[in-house]
Amino acid sequence: MKTIRLGLIGTGLMSREIASAVARWCHLEDTGLRPVITALCGRTLPPARVAWFREHFPSIRLITTDHRELAASADVDAVYCAVPHQFHARIYTDVLRGGKHLLGEKPFGIDQAANAEILAAIRERPELLARCSSEFPFFPAVQRIFALAESGALGRVIEVNTGLLHSSDLDPAKPLNWKRTRAANGDYGVMGDLGMHVCHVPFRLGWKPRDVRAVLSSIVTERPDGKGGRAPCDTWDNATLLCDAEDRDSVRFPWTLRTQRIAPGQKNTWYVEIAGTRTSVRFSTKSPKRLELLTFSGGEQAWQEIDVGYAGAFKTVSGEIFEFGFPDAMLQMTAAFLHELAHGRPLRPSAGCVKPEETALSHRLFTAALRSHEHGSTEKV
Repeated sequence: MKTIRLGLIGTGLMSREIASAVARWCHLEDTGLRPVITALCGRTLPPARVAWFREHFPSIRLITTDHRELAASADVDAVYCAVPHQFHARIYTDVLRGGKHLLGEKPFGIDQAANAEILAAIRERPELLARCSSEFPFFPAVQRIFALAESGALGRVIEVNTGLLHSSDLDPAKPLNWKRTRAANGDYGVMGDLGMHVCHVPFRLGWKPRDVRAVLSSIVTERPDGKGGRAPCDTWDNATLLCDAEDRDSVRFPWTLRTQRIAPGQKNTWYVEIAGTRTSVRFSTKSPKRLELLTFSGGEQAWQEIDVGYAGAFKTVSGEIFEFGFPDAMLQMTAAFLHELAHGRPLRPSAGCVKPEETALSHRLFTAALRSHEHGSTEKV
């Protein structure tokens, strides 16, 4: 069995999610590989957080505040990096130049220039695997949607809707964090934080936006600063994008994307809806095992609901009768990255992590969306 030694840069929520996926590796069957966390890096290292990692991952040999030390470590093969967006270009490029494979959080650079810098570093080291994190397409129902689309069962695409909706920022008393500041999160605001998630499925299917008309909303403009005062909240809270998109055959259709931090009642609701001339599909993480289908071959039109159950791309010990959730999607995404690292190719196209060129397309889209909102215009992507 091949052992892959992982270093984690960032000690926050998402690094702990990845670490938890590693701890659950026995849940997967027949992978032929085993990840081991050997290094940890954070700009600050809160003692309680370090203690959590030490307790659960005694394999950690290096703990440091210098990401370059981790990137140079002979005890690390690959790195997962989850840091504020303004650090992406510097840290991602240093990881690659240190000879380490990279799974980095979206948006893969705070802006288009930073993304281009990262992609240039990737081209310098073609022997390394570099991918971007996005876990929602690993839900079994979405894997089923991929299969339908790739088989041609949808027919001609009529319209596509994708989105990711949060509600916690509806509370104006919620303290400010880095994702709510332009300096750390970037001009994209919510698009940089959530946007890659809603682009992943269409991009992987070869569907690309030609132009975009965007409406961006700044709803809560000031928040508690956590120090007894108030501070500006200067990023976009919500974004609605309408694109003229096209498939691989240059057939055009409308694609609406919604990324919202202030969507009352929603808790991390990711969804995809595709209307096709032969088959239409709907899925939302609000009902994680439900896939809705409408198949048309003449006559009555009726939606049906299918309980997909626990049937991820990578086989697990869970029976299909059980329900799939977010931690399972994280485990599947981690398996997808490590499988591609070990075998040189994804298990199948739908079971692969976001590619660097897909992050570049997302930056072109979000940059055009900023221009569109500023000028009230439709902008080429």
